[in-house]
Amino acid sequence: MDENPDQIKAPPKRLVTILIAIIAVGGIFFAGYSAGSNSRPPAQAINTITNTESDMPEKVDFAPFWKTWNILNEKFVSYKKATTTDQEKVWGAIEGLTSSFKDPYTVFMPPETAKAFENEISGSFEGVGMELGIKDNMLTVVAPLKNTPAEKAGIKSGDKILKINDMVTTGMATDQAVKLIRGKQGTIVKLTIGRESAKAPIEITLTRSVIDIPTIDTEIKSGNDTASSTANATGLQKNGVFVIRLYSFSAPSPGLFRDALRKFVESGSTKLILDLRNNPGGYLEAAVDMASWFLPAGKIVVQEDFGVNNGGLNYYRSKGYNIFNDNLKFIILVNEGSASASEILSGALQEYGIAKLVGNTTFGKGSVQELINITPDTSLKVTVARWLTPNGKSISETGITPDYTVKITDKDLIAKKDSQMEKAVQLLQGQ
Repeated sequence: MDENPDQIKAPPKRLVTILIAIIAVGGIFFAGYSAGSNSRPPAQAINTITNTESDMPEKVDFAPFWKTWNILNEKFVSYKKATTTDQEKVWGAIEGLTSSFKDPYTVFMPPETAKAFENEISGSFEGVGMELGIKDNMLTVVAPLKNTPAEKAGIKSGDKILKINDMVTTGMATDQAVKLIRGKQGTIVKLTIGRESAKAPIEITLTRSVIDIPTIDTEIKSGNDTASSTANATGLQKNGVFVIRLYSFSAPSPGLFRDALRKFVESGSTKLILDLRNNPGGYLEAAVDMASWFLPAGKIVVQEDFGVNNGGLNYYRSKGYNIFNDNLKFIILVNEGSASASEILSGALQEYGIAKLVGNTTFGKGSVQELINITPDTSLKVTVARWLTPNGKSISETGITPDYTVKITDKDLIAKKDSQMEKAVQLLQGQ
């Protein structure tokens, strides 16, 4: 455990998930528009525009766009006093272009949203504390975050958001949902939830709060108590089970995970549980770094498929910290809220036989986004590749299936019984 701390670096702006709670928007508009609205010709005079900028399509018919622009300017009457600026119209056009690619993870972020996204990456924002995605063409909760209004109100992974306040979400883009759900601390938002186990929709009222994104915590479960006892520093037992709960793959995660592993080694235990339930992911580089503690140098952690026209396969390999021997007994807990980087880490360690997985099948978010600055205050998050496990399995298609499927029932929730954790402890202790 005397590794060089410089090995753990803050990752670049390369994301493998929509990352932490309610941030997703859509679209980038054609850059040739930068000539500006003031110089736009009358709509009827335009048939085809010839672009002079390099790397632009030579001929694009903008007549429908300008005609719509002019009609809106001339005829639209707002019931609100606020007006839409020309620049806001451009951002809206960019969002529309991006949404035409029909990928919920390829999104354009205008200034306000881009700033909020940066704040969330840094670990704090105002909202209700859950991550949203699109699944089965419906707005879906990927995971509620720990100790947030969403978690405290009983929001679950897999819940479908049917209404936000009184607005139906059918066909709603995630960026619109983001704007409706986010808000200042102390304000209220009402969600109508569809849940598989519920006979009727559920209405939940949430009070927005400042959300501090948690990263990691640890505990040792006593060898004589498989419930939820936490051993103190003087009560560490070699036959106990060491638990690491990881809530996100943020920039600080690799260093915090290294420190948690050091505590595990110092405890003398050989039984480890990594709890990735409701962890929606984050930085790819964090997942690769964590896998490196268990794999020899050069082993493939994940394959990045850019498609045959964009470079084919790229491989992310273990850095080879590999400090554990065959005595390690390792289980990873996953559920439908484990997404992206969680799926990369758990899928790799499962396929190499390092860890067994317990819980439910994961979310299935297996694409990589690159964050690109369009202007100094706007960004584009664009899907550039798909993730495959070391054996070539597509994460997006089916998610990661656990070795032991254990569902937490409503009865378990009422009794505050964690049957997945109990099963993991039992397996490690040979029961």
